[in-house]
Amino acid sequence: MSVPNDEWLVVIDRQKVFAESDWSDWACPNGSFHTTDAAFSALAKAYGDRVAYTRYVAPTPALNAWVDYFKDWPQFLVPPDDPMYDLTADTAALAVGHPVVSKDTFGKWGDELAQAIDGAKRIALCGVATDCCVITTALAAADAGVAVRVVADACAGSSPENHQRALDTMALFTPLITITDSATVLG
Repeated sequence: MSVPNDEWLVVIDRQKVFAESDWSDWACPNGSFHTTDAAFSALAKAYGDRVAYTRYVAPTPALNAWVDYFKDWPQFLVPPDDPMYDLTADTAALAVGHPVVSKDTFGKWGDELAQAIDGAKRIALCGVATDCCVITTALAAADAGVAVRVVADACAGSSPENHQRALDTMALFTPLITITDSATVLG
């Protein structure tokens, strides 16, 4: 396995709230979160020290448009250290020793993530949800001049259809954003 030595893996929001459908309305449906486990694990191991993780946390307090948003989702308006926002156990185990960036926005790209990846200008993205936090991160990173590869089989969406729609939308931004799979990335 070999990945480009100037590319970082950014793992988007592999958290309990998006994985555990028995209690979370935000979880990827029908266990689809877990269909990405093997690809994610292989990628995280292959990138070695060049992996950063992100976590979505609710804004405290919710302001502006987020006030109306959380009227529909009050159960998720909890402090950032609430266990629902913890990384899943397998993700947390691989994240030890790596930067973890927590943001109260869907898109995770910004100064904090750029610093976490040492200013790298190439990233591969995996995680959830393809049609929310992955796409908003990919677009913002690409706008900042970062070459983005989205590893489709290591991402899951709010539905299979929305996952595909998001991939199709991001593909419109080729060559800034490239859609790929873990077999290709891992060589």
